Amino acid sequence: MEQRQLRDLTVSELGLGCMGMSEFYGKGDDAESIRVIHRSIELGCTFLDTADMYGPFTNERLVGAAIADRRDQVVLATKFGNVRGEDGSFLGISGRPEYVRSACDASLARLGVDHIDLYYQHRVDTKVPIEDTVGAMAELVTAGKVRHLGLSEASATTIRRANAVHPITALQTEYSLWERVVEAEILPTVRELGIGFVAYSPLGRGFLTGRFRTPHDMPDGDTRMGRFPRFRDENLRANLALVDRVEEMAARKGCKAGQIALAWVQAQGDDIVSIPGTKRLSYLEENVASVHVSLTADELAWINEHISAAAGDRYPDMSTVNN
Repeated sequence: MEQRQLRDLTVSELGLGCMGMSEFYGKGDDAESIRVIHRSIELGCTFLDTADMYGPFTNERLVGAAIADRRDQVVLATKFGNVRGEDGSFLGISGRPEYVRSACDASLARLGVDHIDLYYQHRVDTKVPIEDTVGAMAELVTAGKVRHLGLSEASATTIRRANAVHPITALQTEYSLWERVVEAEILPTVRELGIGFVAYSPLGRGFLTGRFRTPHDMPDGDTRMGRFPRFRDENLRANLALVDRVEEMAARKGCKAGQIALAWVQAQGDDIVSIPGTKRLSYLEENVASVHVSLTADELAWINEHISAAAGDRYPDMSTVNN
């Protein structure tokens, strides 16, 4: 596993998204998830991504337990801003300075660590000036509670304003073969400013692996088919044709469709790091093996010609992204 730079932070070229271990993608198994995290570290995939809202709150506890005896082996990222109640209710978005401080202290306690390597604002609070939010985040750096700052799903204008207050190390936003909106304005902006890019859902929430073709293919309790427009009705049918093209390339290369999807994102620049999520050892090892899949210039050109953006919105409510 090679290393990549997110501004001044060195991370593994592939990270591990931990969200699905605790919520949204079917029933979790904490013991198995801890084994996945440990194996990920063994394989050199040491950039771990969580958030306080996952669970809610339980995912940070899970990750904290998994790394308790190997904290110095990982780069730990978590997020604040999506406010949830203990009962799982969604209570809105907050970037208020006092909330930033309390959320960080709560995450540190749940994770069982004395500092967070990369602390993201999960979603932009349009009611609070970004300068106020990032100012409070910068105070956490001064206090030694946080090492680096990040944003998630922020617009180019917001990124510029935030970076003027304190250097932003990374922007985390969805990017994959079926989601390329960031190429128009976001990627050029972060590259101009020297900010690294973290691609979440690089497998299109698992759809680009080819494993999900009908609602019956989803695990019990998995919300993807019911929640996300791209998994429903006519969008699903259109997007299955896209997956067929990914599988066609995978057959040529003698690898898995998901490995093609990950290799494509990784090929978009050395300043980009993917964080595919999984809670199963077999899928972890499949994802990690994608770093050995290289795409030629001709293959990348074929992909760009034959695989277009997905049909349907990313979320049922797009008002909280790309603010």
